[in-house]
Amino acid sequence: MSRILQFLFGRLPIGWLQLSHNRGRFIGALTGVAFANLLIFVQLGIMNAVAGATLKPYEFFTADIMISAEDANALNEGSNVARQWMLMALSDPQVTDGIGLLVANLPWERDTGSISLTTFGIDPGMTTLLSPDIASRVDLLRLKDAVLLDRRARSIGRDEAAGIRPQTPLRFESDGRSLSIQDTFSGGGGFGGDGYLFTSDQTFLSLFPARQSGAPDHILLRVHPFANVAQVIDRLQNLIPDKTLRIRSYAEAQAQDLTYQQRQKPTGVIFGFGVLIGVMVGLVIVYQVLSSDVADHISEYATFKAMGYGPAFFMSIILEEALVLGLLGFIPGVMAGTGLLALMAKVTSLPLTMTVSMAVTVFVGTVVFSVASGMVATRRVIAADPANLF
Repeated sequence: MSRILQFLFGRLPIGWLQLSHNRGRFIGALTGVAFANLLIFVQLGIMNAVAGATLKPYEFFTADIMISAEDANALNEGSNVARQWMLMALSDPQVTDGIGLLVANLPWERDTGSISLTTFGIDPGMTTLLSPDIASRVDLLRLKDAVLLDRRARSIGRDEAAGIRPQTPLRFESDGRSLSIQDTFSGGGGFGGDGYLFTSDQTFLSLFPARQSGAPDHILLRVHPFANVAQVIDRLQNLIPDKTLRIRSYAEAQAQDLTYQQRQKPTGVIFGFGVLIGVMVGLVIVYQVLSSDVADHISEYATFKAMGYGPAFFMSIILEEALVLGLLGFIPGVMAGTGLLALMAKVTSLPLTMTVSMAVTVFVGTVVFSVASGMVATRRVIAADPANLF
């Protein structure tokens, strides 16, 4: 390490020598920085999982436009819309297909505990609005009480999911009604449910008798491949008399749902504050270490200043110490963060993973707040008269 730093700074690695002189304090500092990194990694991982879990159900469909009620901030929230607006939208020459999407949560009491499945009721005949994974299996939903199960739902084991096929369906009961799982698809647990389930619209209505076929939760539309989606939306807004409806592009609906989950829902706000707290913890730890280091070597700093060394020299020492703390504290932090996120993903079925962008962001942030803490810690040295430091 000494040779590397000497090559980088072109001088004796004073910062490294000062930090490593007191090994106990140095190890404690690295542990503190690693802990701060771990805290930030977990919070960022959960925030990314919120984004992944929010956008995942949108991947089940291939719509271009979504019509929702004005209070529908998320895919599984909001009032119903009238099916007649879909029929009216289909009169536009550039709208090719439409489907009414029914959404509700279905409980499933299992031996391992109760889970809740976000259930979509769809018309099995409208395959053009479904992802290839769902469309290839949707004909199975024409059977009475047939469903497709998310194989990545919480508490669903790999062996159990692998055994579910049309030839060997799995039966279960929910609210006194027997359902037959004909096949599986890839989904994953979210924050609003433990997994996903697809049914035909008729089976959905039998499971939720209070719902009506003429009042889906959302209306999904497909347009011609070369159609201008924005222009189609403008025409639909003029065509449909209910001006309270939210007529948006499918991409815009996803973006607004994500913003809602991250900035307005308590879950997203809490984890955002968690990241901020992690940064503050790191700042305090590094400041305490560097401040103590400056206090221990104040006479040496005074000597350097009396010899004519300027602020740039002192800041280079702090930059050196910041790089050492940032790098050596980051390595155990990223290793522990990767392992913890993998464990949490296995337990929760959430998309919790360590990404390159997360690692780079946290590393750069670690170095930046280390330098910022160092600047505060050395302000006394830079501003004081050398005679007052002895």
